[in-house]
Amino acid sequence: MKIFDIDGPVVQFLSKVADLMWLNILAIVCCIPVITIGASLTALNYMALKIVRNEESYITKGFFKAFKENFKQSTAIWLIFMVVFGVIYADYRIVLTTDIQINKVVKALIVMIAALSIFTFMYVFPLQSKFSNTVKKTIQNAFFLSIMQWPKTLLMIVLYLLPYALFYIFPGLIPLVLVFCLSVPAILSARLNNKFFRKMEDQILSQGAGEQGADDTDNDAEGDADGGTENGIDSEGETESVVTETVAETVTETSEVNSQND
Repeated sequence: MKIFDIDGPVVQFLSKVADLMWLNILAIVCCIPVITIGASLTALNYMALKIVRNEESYITKGFFKAFKENFKQSTAIWLIFMVVFGVIYADYRIVLTTDIQINKVVKALIVMIAALSIFTFMYVFPLQSKFSNTVKKTIQNAFFLSIMQWPKTLLMIVLYLLPYALFYIFPGLIPLVLVFCLSVPAILSARLNNKFFRKMEDQILSQGAGEQGADDTDNDAEGDADGGTENGIDSEGETESVVTETVAETVTETSEVNSQND
C-alpha cells in the first residue's frame, strides 16, 4: 500500500483533521445564539465519541441529528448551569468589590460550589449525548461521575483550557486554536470516557436483554398479544428504557441509550 493512497495513513490522517476542523466550526457556529450552547455541546460530544469509536459517517448529518434530538433537554440543562454560573460570578464580584468583611467560610463555600459546578459541567453533556434520562438525573449522575473520576475530570478541564492558554501565550497560533479549540478537547475527553461508557452500555444491553426475556415469558404465560418487549432492544439494535448503573456501579437509575446511531 502506497503511503499516499486513499486508504493510506497520510490521507486518513488529513481526513481526520478535516473532520475535526469541520466539527469545531459547526460547534462554534451553533453556540453563537448562546441559548443553543447546550445542544451544540451535546452534539459535539456525541460526534466526538463516534469518531473515537470509528463509527462516524457524515459529520454534518450526525451533528445536527444529535443537536435536534437533544435540543429541548440540553437547553434546559444549559439554562440551569447558566443561572448557576451567573450566581457564582455575582457572588465573586461581591466578595471582590465589597467593603464588608466576608467570612472565610462563606468564601470557601463559594469556591467549593464553583469547583463542583465546573466538575459536573464537564460530564453533563457527554452523558446527555449518549444516555437519555431526566434533566435532574443527568445532572446528578454527572456530579457523582465527576467526583468519583476526579483525576479524569481535572484532566478534561485542563484540555478545554489549554487552547485558550495557547491563544494568550502564542498569539500567532490564534487561527490554529480557533479551528480546533472545541473539537480536539472533546475528542481527547471522549477517549478518556470511552471505556467507562462502554461498560455502562454493556450493562444496559445485558439488563435490557434480561428484561426482554422476562417480558416474553410473562406475555406467553398470560397470552397477552398486545404486551411486548417495549423496554428491550428494537429491530435496529437500539437500547430503550432499561436500568443502568451509572456511576461506578453505585448509582442506578432508569435510563436508556439515545437512539441516535446512524
